[in-house]
Amino acid sequence: MRVLFATLPEKSHLFCMTPLAWAMRAAGHEVRVASSPAFTDVIARTGMTAVGVGDNSNISSAMAQHRESQEVEPVDWSELDPAKLTWERELERAQMGAWGFAYYNEPMIDDLVAFARHWRPDLVVWDPLTYAGPIAARAAGAAHVRSMCFADVWVMKRQLFAGLRDEQPLEQRHDPMAEWLGGRAEKLGGAFTEDLVAGQLTLDPLPERLSVPSDVRRVPIRFVPYNGPAVVPDWLAEPPDRPRVCLSLGAANTERYGGDYVAKASILEALADLDVEVVAALLPAQVSELATVPGNARVVESVPLHALLPSCAALIHHGGFGSYATALVHGVPQLCVSTPVADQTLRGTGLQRAGAGLLVPHHTASPEVVRDAVRRLVEEPGFAAGAAALRDETLARPAPAAVVGELERFAADQRPPAWTA
Repeated sequence: MRVLFATLPEKSHLFCMTPLAWAMRAAGHEVRVASSPAFTDVIARTGMTAVGVGDNSNISSAMAQHRESQEVEPVDWSELDPAKLTWERELERAQMGAWGFAYYNEPMIDDLVAFARHWRPDLVVWDPLTYAGPIAARAAGAAHVRSMCFADVWVMKRQLFAGLRDEQPLEQRHDPMAEWLGGRAEKLGGAFTEDLVAGQLTLDPLPERLSVPSDVRRVPIRFVPYNGPAVVPDWLAEPPDRPRVCLSLGAANTERYGGDYVAKASILEALADLDVEVVAALLPAQVSELATVPGNARVVESVPLHALLPSCAALIHHGGFGSYATALVHGVPQLCVSTPVADQTLRGTGLQRAGAGLLVPHHTASPEVVRDAVRRLVEEPGFAAGAAALRDETLARPAPAAVVGELERFAADQRPPAWTA
């Protein structure tokens, strides 16, 4: 079987799919991973064969010029209570979403379709924002599957939006996603169908308590942490002599948005008088911003988070899915200091409800607030117990290798006819 993975040029999206790509390859299938040409070296370092499609070279500069885009209300997709939603607000969110998704995907679509029609995959696996993936799959006549690296606010919001839309007068029933994707499909000989948004099947790594229910067909899969090429440092062989707290802010904000939304130096200073060891696992660019380092802190570069977290009593992070899910796997209580973009508020509040962590919006993350939150995570046993319960639920999901057989059967049974221009 031929399997094509399609991802936006974002490390967290790629890394979440990498263990499944390995499992597919180990099962004897041909695997290709497609993204923008500037991202192919990152793909190749995962051990997979990369395919460059389109040109997303302008994305980083645009994001850095609009750092405020993580703060505006329409990019927050976490509110799923129908009683709190209005048609006007959800239409605005859908319009901004369709514009943003098109900005990311349009440069990829033509080349990805051309490659898919040439290579003829049996199955396309796409991250939930790479809508070029299902378009290419349908154009080539392949089955297609979403691989989640978010809580599934995207489909749930879509369903809530559809309910509000159907209540409007006919002349006001705008549908920005259907209009964009439908226009693209028509040029390739197809038409809009809901699977272009929701996939034919969804692979969901989140335990049920943290997942977002919807009517899409889902298959559980275990999240397997992958952080890219790395070497375990010698000092990790020695157990800490006091509670270890990890500070990790991911790569996306520094590499894409021109800087973190969290004051690293202030956090380290706020924790300086706690009886903890702080390990700040940072990028070189993040390290360069630190003028001084408190005595109870160790600043390290390129340490694999999945190797560090088993020794930690708490994790402070920016809300990114990779950090969040890696902490779930290792049962580590979390402090999410994040912007409201995408599903980050929903996932942070989910941790709070489960007693496994705390959410602090970044603009309220004063040194005193962060210090008190970390103290609670380390000292109050309920957080460790809550994180351990979520760990067990997370690890109970089938490993990627155990899902391969189901995807083989799905691809054989669900291949649609190819679009003909």
